[in-house]
Amino acid sequence: MLESTVAAIRPLDEAAMAAARELQGRLTKPAGSLGALEPLSVRLAGLAGTCPPPLPEPAAVAIFAGDHGVHAQGVTPWPQEVTAQMIANFVAGGAVVNAFARQAGASVTVVDVGVATPLPVEPTADPAGPRLVAANVRAGTRDLTVTAALTRDEARAAVETGIRIAGELIDAGAGILLTGDMGIGNTTPAAALIAAFTGVDPAAATGRGTGVDDETYARKVGVVRAALDRHAPDPADPLGVLAVVGGLEHAALAGLVLGAAARRVPVLLDGVIAVSAALAAAAFAPDAVGAMVAGHRSAEPGATAALRHLGLDPLIDLGLRLGEGTGALLALPVVTGAVRVLHEVATFDSAGVAEK
Repeated sequence: MLESTVAAIRPLDEAAMAAARELQGRLTKPAGSLGALEPLSVRLAGLAGTCPPPLPEPAAVAIFAGDHGVHAQGVTPWPQEVTAQMIANFVAGGAVVNAFARQAGASVTVVDVGVATPLPVEPTADPAGPRLVAANVRAGTRDLTVTAALTRDEARAAVETGIRIAGELIDAGAGILLTGDMGIGNTTPAAALIAAFTGVDPAAATGRGTGVDDETYARKVGVVRAALDRHAPDPADPLGVLAVVGGLEHAALAGLVLGAAARRVPVLLDGVIAVSAALAAAAFAPDAVGAMVAGHRSAEPGATAALRHLGLDPLIDLGLRLGEGTGALLALPVVTGAVRVLHEVATFDSAGVAEK
């Protein structure tokens, strides 16, 4: 599945992008007056292979959840059981992501791809509310400071879970996918992934996550540095990088991006977990970047390093660091607006408006 998905990913359609640029130049507004929305609309036309591209709706949020053996190194003060407890909160509709999803009219799918503790809720398929999918590859990763977090087979299974979920959501009608994540301690493997793929120093890739104190932050940077020194991950081998220093939710998110790119559907990236996974997706298939839209700039410093490496500019910057898909949901109306302009704004000729 992984190989066939990667093989299906193609470059953006140049003819469709040229048509979108030409149309932007004829709309009743000064050229370039919509700033970043204009190149975004052009890129989405290139992804769809038509101008104007389809409106990116309905939207579907996929939250992948997993736990981390590196939690034992004291990189976060939060107990690991919170991952499972938050899944119950997602399914009950009580988290921030649920509030924002209701506002945006987006569906929420929660995928247990690697939670370590028993879930307090059962898998659900209720179309009227958040859906919980059981796809646990293993009960959390191993401690990446001691050994590889995952085997290659486990990493592949998680990536292919993400590909499968992307296909299911698109087959159900989704016009855009939004990334979400949940996993206590997951900013530590995210920092390791970002450092491995971009080459930045671990200190530049590592942030304070849920708001750790100076002592815990210093320990966290040391953990990331030690893991990279131990495993020496090769960025040309993305599956290997995911295996040695990644998380199950990171691998699944990489698969979600690949699955969407193969189907020519945009993926709106959330925060640092999503962009660390996007680096892996881009290493598998560089043309997958064409399907990625950076929803926001996470307060985690590694997110900026990852976005720079991917060549993506975030749509909003609100200092968010929650995850769950919250930043992506807040950016969703911006993406929709960029495309709606191509559908609905009159041209100078059709409106009888004189050009300069």
